[in-house]
Amino acid sequence: MSVDRVAERSIFGVPITDVSMRDALAICDSLLGSSPTPSRSIFFVNASTLNLAWEDPAYRAVLADADRVFGDGTGVRWAVRFLHGARLLDNVNGTDLAPALLGRELGLRYYLLGASADAIERAAAHARVAFPGWQLVGHHHGYVPVDGSDAVVDKINASRPHLLLVGMGNPKQELWIHAQRARLAVPLCMGIGGLLDYWAGDLERAPAWVRGLGFEWVHLLLAQPRKFRRYVFGNPLFLARLARVKWFGKRP
Repeated sequence: MSVDRVAERSIFGVPITDVSMRDALAICDSLLGSSPTPSRSIFFVNASTLNLAWEDPAYRAVLADADRVFGDGTGVRWAVRFLHGARLLDNVNGTDLAPALLGRELGLRYYLLGASADAIERAAAHARVAFPGWQLVGHHHGYVPVDGSDAVVDKINASRPHLLLVGMGNPKQELWIHAQRARLAVPLCMGIGGLLDYWAGDLERAPAWVRGLGFEWVHLLLAQPRKFRRYVFGNPLFLARLARVKWFGKRP
């Protein structure tokens, strides 16, 4: 499949690129070979992210402006089937795509931005061992403002990475990348959510059989009770909004 000719499925005005994990890697390869300025961006959206996009037109525009947006999770798969009568080819999420990309012997450089000062140190230590085919050229905690991050951007640019992985959570990571991409001299920026917390050892991934059943969100809810509202109230709200789009033509 040509990475320039892929299907896109719109949900709440956000275009979801519908590809297999293999083709998602090919898209990453293409973007990594692009000019470093302005940076290209890849985002991942789930039901919670799309709820935010419904409520905030500015955030929705940021997501739509990305070079690629991939669908992450059961809610997005349901939405595509319900609205478009199609099945997503794969669950292309950052927790799987970023390690798959770094797991290949490409000899490129990458930088980590996100998590707390302590957690990013542990995440970086893990990454150095786990991905010997790439060079980790720097890392920085994610407690930086969306605007006014000149010192951090300068530090990243001085390291000359090919790939910047940003794990600040939604919506901050996408807003930060969008705000800084004109100044970042990095071919590809990717918003990776909680991946750095997994690498730091602060979160444990759900077993493969749980992910296969589409219930990773339940595992995350048990591990992070503070997200109760996001899942228990957010998921039914997401389904209700899908129904409003499908049956009443309501658009965000």
